[in-house]
Amino acid sequence: MDAFFASVEQRDNPCLMGKPIAVGGFSKRSVVATASYEARKFGVHSAMPVFMAKKICPGLIIVPVQKQKYSMVSHEIMEIFKTYTPLVEKVSIDEAYLDVSGCERIFGTYEKIAFSINKKIKKQLLLTCSIGAAQVKFLAKIASDMNKPDGITIIRPEETKKFIDNIDIKKIPGVGQCAMKQMNRLGIKTLGDTKKIGRSVLISKFGKLGVKLYDFSKGKDDSIVKTEEKRKSISSESTLNEDIKDMEKIKKIILFHSQIVGKELRKRDLFAENILIKLKFSDFSQITRQKSLNVPVCSSSAIYRMAVQLAENYKMKKRVRLIGVGTSSLSDGNKPVQMELFNSVREKTDKWEKLDRTVDLISEKFGDGVVKKAALT
Repeated sequence: MDAFFASVEQRDNPCLMGKPIAVGGFSKRSVVATASYEARKFGVHSAMPVFMAKKICPGLIIVPVQKQKYSMVSHEIMEIFKTYTPLVEKVSIDEAYLDVSGCERIFGTYEKIAFSINKKIKKQLLLTCSIGAAQVKFLAKIASDMNKPDGITIIRPEETKKFIDNIDIKKIPGVGQCAMKQMNRLGIKTLGDTKKIGRSVLISKFGKLGVKLYDFSKGKDDSIVKTEEKRKSISSESTLNEDIKDMEKIKKIILFHSQIVGKELRKRDLFAENILIKLKFSDFSQITRQKSLNVPVCSSSAIYRMAVQLAENYKMKKRVRLIGVGTSSLSDGNKPVQMELFNSVREKTDKWEKLDRTVDLISEKFGDGVVKKAALT
């Protein structure tokens, strides 16, 4: 999708059409989530601090983030995709891969399908999208970014080799700043240049990325469109309005994020075996600390207790500017555990999980914030 959050806001508020807007927060620490194309002309981009965006774009309009609205629109988009093929892999809230092989008899060539999808999204949702079509995923991804906004880029089979040989190496997924330094030393400017280096040298210099680069240079990408959406982790974090060092204040913020993470786990009927905290300090350095549990949990209270323990075990020498709580090693809770241990721990957490699920139901019916922890009032 093109400038997704910003485009949705402009669609829903005609007064914002054609104006430079940024979706983000209003505090001095807020960052831009998405900028409209009018704002991008001034250099405004995602993850840029809002105060900096306002400096380079004086007429910038800040619009608050409305995650629930964007999620609903995203769902509508994915449903449109599924009318063309059941093989849809949602990559993020505004991006997906579609495998349309075998759909030609119903919808025509993949080129016709691309134009049809673009037209349907425009007609039904009043939004634009950019589409890339190719025989393999990594080329389709690169093609989708080439003619934004509202562009369609088709890489036909007979054009693939020439296209690969001329792709800027910076556009290849996985090639970051660190890898680019090595690329520059080796004289690699395009994906085609990697063929001259050879597979063994690429692997010795870049490891797994080297294997991927070699395969990509040959037009090979074995990754398929995966229709199952399995979460590997769930987390929540926030940048504070002011740097803090007081542990009681830190605990309160950890509790807030533990509530969010726990609710998301329960919503998906998942349990976590690994709890982590993330702390970023006033000098922008950061640490993560994590601990594995013997018994998987979805209780917000259990997540909070472990997260606080991790925070208290770390000697705070600097003020904190960002706090996050996360969970990983997710499962449906059916993993076998030692029964004696399970029973002793589960008795303590069961009542909290039941209480949390009751609060979830109340929140779903009457809205978030109707019932909350006393510490968060």
